[in-house]
Order: sequence, then C-alpha cells, then structure tokens
Amino acid sequence: MKRILYLLVLLPLGSFAQELYLIIGTYTNTTSKGIYVYRFDVNDATSNLISTTTASNPSFIAVAPNGKTIFAVNENNPGTVSSFAFNKDSGTLKFINTVETKGAHPCYVTIDRKGRHIIVGNYSGGNLSVFDVKEDGSLSAAKQTIQHSGNSVNRQRQEKAHVHATVFSPDYSYLFVPDLGMDKLKIYNYEAKTGTLSAAETPEEDVNPGAGPRHAEFHPNGKFLFLMEELSGAVTSYKYEDGKLKLVQNISAHPFDYKGNKGSADIHVSKDGRFLYCSNRGDANTISIFSINEETGILTPSGYQPTLGVHPRNFTIDPSGNYLLVANRDSDEVAVFKINTSTGMLTDTGKRIAVPSPVCLKWISN
Repeated sequence: MKRILYLLVLLPLGSFAQELYLIIGTYTNTTSKGIYVYRFDVNDATSNLISTTTASNPSFIAVAPNGKTIFAVNENNPGTVSSFAFNKDSGTLKFINTVETKGAHPCYVTIDRKGRHIIVGNYSGGNLSVFDVKEDGSLSAAKQTIQHSGNSVNRQRQEKAHVHATVFSPDYSYLFVPDLGMDKLKIYNYEAKTGTLSAAETPEEDVNPGAGPRHAEFHPNGKFLFLMEELSGAVTSYKYEDGKLKLVQNISAHPFDYKGNKGSADIHVSKDGRFLYCSNRGDANTISIFSINEETGILTPSGYQPTLGVHPRNFTIDPSGNYLLVANRDSDEVAVFKINTSTGMLTDTGKRIAVPSPVCLKWISN
C-alpha cells in the first residue's frame, strides 16, 4: 500500500498510472520467433522487451477480459488457434493448447465479453468457427463452423469467399463478419450462453463491388459502425441499431489526388469517440485521420500521417488514449506516435520497437 501511495504522489496529475503490457503478434517466415511481450510506459512512450514465446505465424491475437489468457491464430494451412496463459507478474506466456480452425489461413480472432467463447475467421477457408474456452483457458474443438460461398468482380482477390474479421456488436448480441471475397458484411445473431451463431433478421449488407471489406469497428456510443475496405481504400460509415445497418457515407481513406496502389488494413476510433484512424498499405504507408460527427456518423478528412515504415498492418491506441502505435511489417518495427487529443493529429515520438514482421498489437493492463 505504501508503494502505491508513493507512486501516486510522484505521478503528475492526470497521468495514467497502470502498468501496460504490449503483446505483439508476428509473421514467422523471416526471423521472428512468434509472440513478443513488452512493458510500455505511458508517461514517456518507452518500452522494454519482457519475454518472447515461440509460435507459428501468430498474426492476430485476442485477450481474455481478465487479461489472464490470450488466443493467437496460427495463419497456416491447415489453420490452428492457440491458447496461452499470461502471467501478469512476470509478463510471460505459457502454452496451453492448440486446436484446428477448420479452415486455411486464419487471420482474426475475437472473444466474447464473458470470456467463454472465441470466434476465428479463416481467410483462405472463407469460413468462421466458434470454440468454447474452458475454465483452465484451454480451447475446445470447433463447435460450429459456418462456410461462406461467393465471389465478386476482382478475379485475382475475390475469386471466392475470404472472411477477414469477426466483430461483436457493442452488446454482444450480434457478430459482424466482413468478407473480402464476397463484397458483403455478413450479420449473425450470437447466443451468449451457448456461443451459437445464426443468421440475423437482416443477414448481410452489400458493399460496393470490388471494395473488399476487411476490418470494422463500432463507435464508443454504439450508434455507428465503420468498415475498412481493403481493395478500394475507402471507409463506409453506417448508422447502427439492433443488428441493422443504414448507410451514412462512403469516403476514400486517401487524398483525392492519390494515384498509387491501395491496400488499406486496420481501423480504430479514438477513446473519446472524436476521431477515426485507418492504416493504408500499398504505395501509401499512411494513417488517415478523420473527425467524426458523433450525431450523424459523417467523417471529415483531417490529415494523412506517414507511418515512417513499410506496410502498416494492425495499429492500436493505448488505454490512456495518448499514443497510437503502428505495426510496420516490412520494416520490422513498431512506430509510436503521440495523439493530439484536441485535433486528432499524430506526432512522431521518435520511439521505435524493433521486432521482426510485426502484425498485431494488443494491450494487457496490470
């Protein structure tokens, strides 16, 4: 108790006093070993490597609500998903078990709010699978697998279904599944007690042909859903209510005069709900910044921040809301930016986290 009081006295007013762990998932086809755990200081944006855990292509990670277990897809063919116990005192991971995802190249995993079930999206398999989480953190075999079927106009990228995310609604009653190959946003009812999925009353939302829906995130107020389109490099804003969507806006995540290749990836809303951020790969290597009208869901471009690296995949906003970290996969580092909470703009802190082929960034508070 004395130590806690002493720290509170030393910290400036308004400081975020929690100790944070940054969990980094990677691709392991170069020099990466798997999952990296760093301790991150929100007061000066410094980080220190705490532990490394061997895993095969852990390209996307979900953290249990209590922070004591993490789940990492293994983006291979056949696909698997692995469970690890996380020790908050030591910052280390201990392998629990691995199960098949019933599809090739899983690229996304999410967990329900009570930590009882996870849902994995298989990109090449074009399907999604549901798993029980047991009391010891281990995973059951897949209890339900839903197969998508269809294609769209881009014959190279949309030759078949490609599930790219599994995103819960704010009340965890619905699951939204962007399918890049079908140009559809699929919608499922979620039965929390059993973890069972079924087609929603409105089972899908059509997306513009060739758009390639990838990731999605709800606004903190629960009234809007923002969809990142990989192939078009655009964002679609929807009004949301009880499992149903109404189109608000479709807007490019690139400047109006941009001529390069597109390949947008991740999307997140600021902690205060005022700003939207998107990562753009291709020739752009930027984070696009939008202000959000919290009454209408309309997005207004504010700027485009170079990520100071190559091929930005996942990015994250730390729990204090003051920093945005970008996983620049092909330049083997995570770049740390300071967020101006008044304008939403980003400033390079000069801090970098050197890690091979970083892809996914998640937080655990201690």
